[in-house]
Amino acid sequence: MRTMSRRYLMCRPTYFAVDYTINPWMDPSTPVDAELAIRQWTELADIYRDLGHTVELIEPLPGLPDMVFAANGATVIDGTVLGAQFKYPERAAEGPAYLEWFARAGFATHQAKFVNEGEGDLLLTERFLLAGTGFRTDPGAHGEAQELFGRPVIGLQLVDPSFYHLDTALCVLGGPAEVAYLPEAFSAGSRRVLARLFPDAITVDEPDARVFGLNAVSDGQRVVLPVQAVGLMSELERRGYRPIGVDMSELRKAGGGPKCCTLEVRV
Repeated sequence: MRTMSRRYLMCRPTYFAVDYTINPWMDPSTPVDAELAIRQWTELADIYRDLGHTVELIEPLPGLPDMVFAANGATVIDGTVLGAQFKYPERAAEGPAYLEWFARAGFATHQAKFVNEGEGDLLLTERFLLAGTGFRTDPGAHGEAQELFGRPVIGLQLVDPSFYHLDTALCVLGGPAEVAYLPEAFSAGSRRVLARLFPDAITVDEPDARVFGLNAVSDGQRVVLPVQAVGLMSELERRGYRPIGVDMSELRKAGGGPKCCTLEVRV
């Protein structure tokens, strides 16, 4: 397997809270331990650094408790940035904040014409850009991404609201399996597409998916994923990957995991 040093953008959960409900995981009546969320996020960032990856930080903004989920902030391929346009007004200000960070850093930035939630629904493989829809990202964003990045886009229909973003139902692994996914999260046609494109993929059981096991980050060999996803960790190891468990349980109260907190910066 080929591994490489990755560059990640992250946002410290300084203002993390669950103050509203925009996905089935969020319950404002459930207490949130903000300090625990910060410790879990810090452990994730430290794991990346220990693996040799670069972690850059965007300043968190008050009033944006979900800004910690950096993966939703943009999609970055070959130094070009497609900004995010969020479906819900509670997160709307995150898109301009992330786009401004990339503009200041010298990237070519493009404002989105259609609703898209960054790498939540746009996941790059070696051959394709996999694009989720059904709950957040508008199908028009799929064509917009294809025109901007010049990568073939494969649209995938999500059908279970618990897996409202593609990155909660599918992980790009690289290596021999290429991807891991939860079949039940997709429409029948999308399941057939995935089986055709990725015949050696890892298919995951729902208990592992419900602890956000698929909201994982892979560099082609090392896979950082929630430690609670024991079945997936075992299968990854059997397939020759090196799983690295991390506890993101506090951030999961807002519907996020390792990948949600991690935006890959591809230059």
